[in-house]
Amino acid sequence: MKTHLVRTHRSAEDFPKDEHLAWRIAEVATDPVDVPADTADMVVNRIIDNASVAAASLTRRPVSNARAQAQAHPYRPGATVFGVGGRFSPEWAAWANGVAVRELDFHDTFLAAEYSHPGDNIPPILAVAQHAGRSGADLIRGLATGYEIQIDLVRAICLHEHKIDHVAHLGPSAAAGIGTLLGLDTETVYQAIGQALHTTTATRQSRKGEISSWKAYAPAFAGKMAVEAVDRALRGEGAPSPIWEGEDGVIAWLLGGPKAEYAVPLPGPGEAKRAILDSYTKEHSAEYQSQAPIDLARRMRERVGDLDQIASIVLHTSHHTHVVIGTGSNDPQKFDPKASRETLDHSVMYIFAVALQDGTWHHEHSYAPERAQRPDTVELWNKISTAEDPEWTRRYHSTDPAEKAFGARAEITLKSGEVIVDELAIADAHPLGARPFAREQYIEKFRILADGVTAPAEQDRFLDVVQRAADLQAGELDQLTFTVTDDVLARAPQLPKGLF
Repeated sequence: MKTHLVRTHRSAEDFPKDEHLAWRIAEVATDPVDVPADTADMVVNRIIDNASVAAASLTRRPVSNARAQAQAHPYRPGATVFGVGGRFSPEWAAWANGVAVRELDFHDTFLAAEYSHPGDNIPPILAVAQHAGRSGADLIRGLATGYEIQIDLVRAICLHEHKIDHVAHLGPSAAAGIGTLLGLDTETVYQAIGQALHTTTATRQSRKGEISSWKAYAPAFAGKMAVEAVDRALRGEGAPSPIWEGEDGVIAWLLGGPKAEYAVPLPGPGEAKRAILDSYTKEHSAEYQSQAPIDLARRMRERVGDLDQIASIVLHTSHHTHVVIGTGSNDPQKFDPKASRETLDHSVMYIFAVALQDGTWHHEHSYAPERAQRPDTVELWNKISTAEDPEWTRRYHSTDPAEKAFGARAEITLKSGEVIVDELAIADAHPLGARPFAREQYIEKFRILADGVTAPAEQDRFLDVVQRAADLQAGELDQLTFTVTDDVLARAPQLPKGLF
């Protein structure tokens, strides 16, 4: 990996284009290096993972609305949309599938200086691959780039510190991945990256306070913008530049300011793209920093015994967990029994309480209004707080995989005065966890989440095709989706009509 120092440059400075971060990223995207076998295998795992959570969310209102918007834009050759037949304009297919993948907060994750769900790259890159008639090998190359660029940006550039939503790293990565997929030249990819970043910077209010369905829509919007940015760049349209380093660019006014400097690692010429191997998926449908606490709660419940005897629980954890999903956020909504699913998903206090009571976690039942409003749950929930621990913060930011941690130490004080303490650094499903996910677990997750949604024969067909993704020929990528019956779609809520 080669590290690039990135900072603001005054307009009067001599700052050649080939030193711009967007150009460096475009060079990575256009490097014809082969995709390693383990990277390609993991890409297939994540395509399965995305389809799993899309199936589970298919009839939820935000997903149904996004799908209806896509269905209003039929197009040939076009791209597929989860759940329905037909082909649709690729940017709208990317939009609908992006919402389906993101709605339940249940696919893959990478956390470093920033946090991310790099599986959000799959819907836009796959949609363009289907529309453009590309092969499975082309798709895997494009996805390897998308993952690489988003993860490398996440390693280096913190967005949430400046209240910028993490999808600001997704627009450029998806544009770069599409560039690799299509075999575009460096100049075209450079312009697309600049446009994609410029149109996908927004504040973090989408993940603050009363969290709405836009939390799922935001990454889908970034993917849609990436598709449109590539289309414009192919037509010869340019982008603001230098987009990151300009005097009025992203770093100067949205991030650390004119004096800030970021060290961004990127693969050198001829170096394989392997970043996807550093990311990890979720066993539980909850914010990633909740994964280890859920497993910890399940482990501790037998030692605690009678939960009515709990006086208080303190989760000692990282700064990020404390201020984003803990009591350090100062969000009263995180203790509201009538809060939205999206808000409950971002309350580690609620999540720990339910996991401690139930000994399990379910993507629907654990968030149901009647579950959140149970009096004994509300009582326990309000006994839980978080506290920042410098050691957990250090481990959160560690670059050493053996030290990096996203967990917590739980101190449960009983009414008797006894204190029960346990900790868990990483989730069981993490590559270094107690039960790491491999192909078998990805398939099992798909089977569980697609049960009752997609017919068994359609599940079998999809799993057969996706595991042969690398061998799919041009024009065969439309098989990388699934359909459901009208009876399943009828479970979706009645929707008001929009503009189209």
